[in-house]
Amino acid sequence: MKFFLVLSLIIFSLSCENQIDSGELFLPNGFTSTVFVDSLSKNIRHITVNENGDLYAKFKSLNNDYSLAAIRDENNDGKADTISNFGKFKIKSNKSNFEWAGLLETGARVRNGYLYYSSELVVYRVKLDDNLAPTSEPEVIVIDDHDHGSHEHIAKPITFDGKGGLYVPFGAPSNACVNPKRTPLTLGVDPCPELENHAGVWRFDENKHNQTQSDGTKYATGIRSVVALDWNFENDCLYAVVHGRDNLFRLWPQKYNRWESAMLPSEEFIKIEKGDNFGWPYCYYDQIKDKKVLGPEYGGDGDMIGRCDQFKNPEIGFPGHWAPNDLVFYTGDDFPSRYKNGAFIAFHGSTNRAPYPQSSYFVAFIPFEGGKPSGQYEVFADGFAQIDPIASVDDAKYRPMGIAFSSKGGMFIGDTEKGRIWKIQFNGDKNKFSSNDLVEMEKRKLNSNIKTPDKEKDKIEIGTDYEYKDGILFKLKSPKKVSVGQELYNIYCISCHQGDGKGAKGRFPSLVGTDWVIGDKKRLINVLLNGLEGEIIVNGETWNGYMPQHSFLNDTQITDILNYIRRNFGNDADEIDTNEVRNLRSKKSISMN
Repeated sequence: MKFFLVLSLIIFSLSCENQIDSGELFLPNGFTSTVFVDSLSKNIRHITVNENGDLYAKFKSLNNDYSLAAIRDENNDGKADTISNFGKFKIKSNKSNFEWAGLLETGARVRNGYLYYSSELVVYRVKLDDNLAPTSEPEVIVIDDHDHGSHEHIAKPITFDGKGGLYVPFGAPSNACVNPKRTPLTLGVDPCPELENHAGVWRFDENKHNQTQSDGTKYATGIRSVVALDWNFENDCLYAVVHGRDNLFRLWPQKYNRWESAMLPSEEFIKIEKGDNFGWPYCYYDQIKDKKVLGPEYGGDGDMIGRCDQFKNPEIGFPGHWAPNDLVFYTGDDFPSRYKNGAFIAFHGSTNRAPYPQSSYFVAFIPFEGGKPSGQYEVFADGFAQIDPIASVDDAKYRPMGIAFSSKGGMFIGDTEKGRIWKIQFNGDKNKFSSNDLVEMEKRKLNSNIKTPDKEKDKIEIGTDYEYKDGILFKLKSPKKVSVGQELYNIYCISCHQGDGKGAKGRFPSLVGTDWVIGDKKRLINVLLNGLEGEIIVNGETWNGYMPQHSFLNDTQITDILNYIRRNFGNDADEIDTNEVRNLRSKKSISMN
């Protein structure tokens, strides 16, 4: 049985790899895909295309001090011929004392002869010229001048209303306005002070230099985290797709089970009008019950509505943790008419659905008619992950992130894992395209990366029924009893660091072979007891995120978790004694440097 499962996985992987490496994605009839560039030397986020067909890709972090890649197809054969890195950041100003780069740099949009792009804390623009890589000095348009610098949900996608307005979200610096962050059974702060300067979208002047948040206008509030943002010129409205809160089971196990935590809350596709309030942190949208409900931090039980009837509902509620990371309305004429003015969304893929398969990793389409969604979402492009099921995020070979369209024809989709960019074209008869050409794509909703998982049959219990060996997931012949340490890890750690311990690229560092795990015991104990926020280096890679404190666990539980990670994932470090945890618990955290 084990041999058959592994052989099946290998055959599936090889067949997908042959398909993907030839540039072919799963697409509706009449569409084809080719590899435009494979691959860039740095992970990319949003992409955009100039009127002359040049493509610009925003690096997730600095690449040898450069922040973008300029890419040109010199001979119009659908493949990149020239790639030039450019875009150095200014580091300091009299309005800030921190660096303006970061690890979640995101935005890239061409507007009126300028390329606008963003780091974590600044929106820049540079004048485009006849050169592939513009030579002008970058101009600072918006500065996030808060003293805190980087924090959770710091990404700054950008869009424009065509009337001089630039829209930038300021994400919430927490999951649900709780202090300490992400601590089980802890009530939220009410009223939430974060709403004053975060968890919303601000409007700025697209041409004014050195604006801070106070120079802008708060356009809407109650929006936790936005990476996908675009203006719909058909109905002259702003739209976004929101990353919903997480960790319902980890934080409130007496109110939610693991299946509910995997499915909820919704990733909300929202229409944003001036003055709107979408209810974060007090409420979240439950796409299964089709209603906004009170969050557990504010007395909710998963069904209670409470104050949530006063907040605006989404246009569509997608399943939880799908990670919508780009949104673009299509205004061209190269695709069949059903796509005109509709919305394309890149779902980057979940990280925290264990013990169920990770989900999404595809590009969706929402048809619009008369300025409103005219039907449910469609699967437009799939096959990026190259594996089914996806147990840990590192299993996925590619993850779709950025979307752009060229006035010269074609759609581009960028990937974060390898820096690959695909070009999508329609080669069929636009006048004959119909719903029949979508049948095979609709069937893909039954695959594990899209379908609603069965509460029992679709579980991937790592350690009990499955295990990783040499990076390959095996199904065990018979269930195995897991250690207390692994059981605790599966509750408190797996959503970030994953079942294989490799974490999630760019978000959660690996536990495999790192000195942070197998090295200094005291430092490791303090990280779990007291948490960690700020920049660290793990296995030669820089990370800047948030690790919640776990002092709510007792000394034995802390010991069990740490010994599990020190003795698994290929690690072979000596064990920690409970007395070592007990002696450090009450002491001041040692320096993380």
